[in-house]
Amino acid sequence: MDPVAALREIAYYKDRAREESRRVMAYRRAADIVEGLDPAQREALGRSGGWQSLPGIGPKTAAVIAQAWAGRDPDLLVELRATAGDLGGGELRAALKGDLHLHSNWSDGSAPIDEMMSAAQALGHEYCALTDHSPRLTVANGLSADRLRRQLDVIDELRERFAPMRILTGIEVDILDDGSLDQDADLLARLDVVVASVHSKLRMERDAMTRRMVRAVAGGQAHVLGHCTGRLVEGARGTRPESAFDPDQVFTACRDHGVAVEINSRPERRDPPSRLLRQALEMGCDFSIDSDAHAPGQLDFLGYGAQRATDNGVPAARVINTWPWEELSRRLTRAG
Repeated sequence: MDPVAALREIAYYKDRAREESRRVMAYRRAADIVEGLDPAQREALGRSGGWQSLPGIGPKTAAVIAQAWAGRDPDLLVELRATAGDLGGGELRAALKGDLHLHSNWSDGSAPIDEMMSAAQALGHEYCALTDHSPRLTVANGLSADRLRRQLDVIDELRERFAPMRILTGIEVDILDDGSLDQDADLLARLDVVVASVHSKLRMERDAMTRRMVRAVAGGQAHVLGHCTGRLVEGARGTRPESAFDPDQVFTACRDHGVAVEINSRPERRDPPSRLLRQALEMGCDFSIDSDAHAPGQLDFLGYGAQRATDNGVPAARVINTWPWEELSRRLTRAG
């Protein structure tokens, strides 16, 4: 087995299992190191067994490389494959044709665009949107207008390689305090998918937060309202309560302006809460079940979101990323 592929697959399964990112990155860095070797260097290290002499290669990653070099699936990879459980979602998960919210290392993700798209393709996606953060979220290395334009050029170069899967251009754009969106309007209009999310002043007074979210949804450029309450229910970042807003007003705006309410699949978010998810359903909203992946293995988090949708009675027809591309494209064009 190719050692680089083995290391990346181990990182995939560890991300999927929600292991500590620092430990996962050791395998991804080791893959980068081995990938950078020329054939003669690999051959010499393979013959001598000197993989651990390379800076950045420790005993665990060296063992993986040596086993793969010897022509066998590494023991750790065999174990991870065997213990990777079903993440849920059943028929609805199987009906999902793509993912409309994920990140690369252009913002706060841990993997390059091509690695994220390779993982999406392996999952059988027909389309996949790259939605790195917008500039105000500096802690997440948000993309300036110039960086976003450069990213669009990179995506253009990758499209043929990943066909027939469609790579969709996108952004997770911050909803600013007054409800405007944190990116040039002309640039937003060029993108296939705009996920609009609140990331700051999450404890804003209820009426002000309602006005803020309604303006963002009604502005004609958002396609998806991301993780609407901003809550955190577990995880390394601790917990965070829901933002306060009037769901009647916000979900009415989503329904009337063709903006899907995101069912965010990250286990630490589980957003929206079930009561709000059911309310949005009763009010006639559509939904987008998204991974919000920041690493390749997290793309499989869609199972968690599909299970929550199923548990709350959301039919597949109301989930826009179960739709074939032709139908979804018409929806995105109307909403944008």
